[in-house]
Amino acid sequence: MTTHSGFGARTSALTDRFTDVHGTWIPEGFHATGTLDEYRACRERVAVMDLSSLQKWEVLGPGALPLLQQVCTRDVRKLAVGQVSYTALCHETGGMIDDATVMRLGEDRFRLVGGDPADGAWLREHAASIGSKVIVKDATDELHNLAVQGPRSREVLSALIFTPGGQPPIADLRWFRLTLGRVGGPKGIPVIVTRTGYTGELGYELFCHPSDAPAVWDAVLEAGDEHGITPLGFEALDLLRIEAGLVLAAHEFDDTVDPFEAGIGFAVALDQPEDFVGKAALAERAAHPRHRLVGLLLDGDEVVGHGAHVYVGRQRVGVVTSGCHSPYLRRPIALCRLATEHATPGWRLEVGLLDGHRKRIGCEVTTIPFYDPTKARPRA
Repeated sequence: MTTHSGFGARTSALTDRFTDVHGTWIPEGFHATGTLDEYRACRERVAVMDLSSLQKWEVLGPGALPLLQQVCTRDVRKLAVGQVSYTALCHETGGMIDDATVMRLGEDRFRLVGGDPADGAWLREHAASIGSKVIVKDATDELHNLAVQGPRSREVLSALIFTPGGQPPIADLRWFRLTLGRVGGPKGIPVIVTRTGYTGELGYELFCHPSDAPAVWDAVLEAGDEHGITPLGFEALDLLRIEAGLVLAAHEFDDTVDPFEAGIGFAVALDQPEDFVGKAALAERAAHPRHRLVGLLLDGDEVVGHGAHVYVGRQRVGVVTSGCHSPYLRRPIALCRLATEHATPGWRLEVGLLDGHRKRIGCEVTTIPFYDPTKARPRA
């Protein structure tokens, strides 16, 4: 049965528009605002979103690092305690299982946060196959998380989160780092705060126990009130992440698509000496790429969706993975997995609708992200 997260008591008072994400009701949007208002709040001020549907696993014990080193495409050994890394999980063929973040909480203690409930089974199966002394514990029901995103998010959380000695305060927390803190003071609700997000803006995520979630929501909304904080739904989040060129499972990647084709080749450490699952296949794919993830700027006002084919004449050369009408650019845009021969910015192509031939929309290839290409805002 689909259930509300710990924040559900608060979000359900603001909307009845929810979507089921891996068994958790997550808001699509809020009645008092609407998609564009929620989008603008994140771009211009600060927004808050329930992301508790993300799947979390504690990876513990002396075999934790060797296991993650073998299943992640990133070099996990480089993580110091308090650091977070973005990675892919791949099959031997190089196709992606999921993308995820890995947090190092201690010498032999890690947390992997992904989008697919099957990630935990994959970790356990691989641990068993190599005889690893490791515990993989599903912590999804024990850790619910709230994203606080936008240019004023640092101001909001700096005033709200107390961090003890030895932990970096919010004001000093660097990109892809974490800190331990308490909401409101040294005796407040315990939280883990990561400087991560899915919006292309400066932002953070707060992880807490579900029983504490309503109080955390109330505290964040109260602290953000003077900054115009606004609840954010999935529909606005989709606009934000497409503009920022951020990937989504079953759109930009699946088990036939490798990280290079999905636009996250930077998360593959082929230069590390150790082997990892899919390394040989990924080395071959990196040397001989067939597709690249690019942006499309579409003519006219019509939005094209996932699965629409891209053509040169009658030849299919790519597929749209995600599309929207960009509030930032004020025109339709799309992410596209495109044959490398046609992936040069400035090339003119066509998106085919109906049967692919009876209706065509002209488009131009461009680089991604569409918004903040140097990622200066989340790094700020």
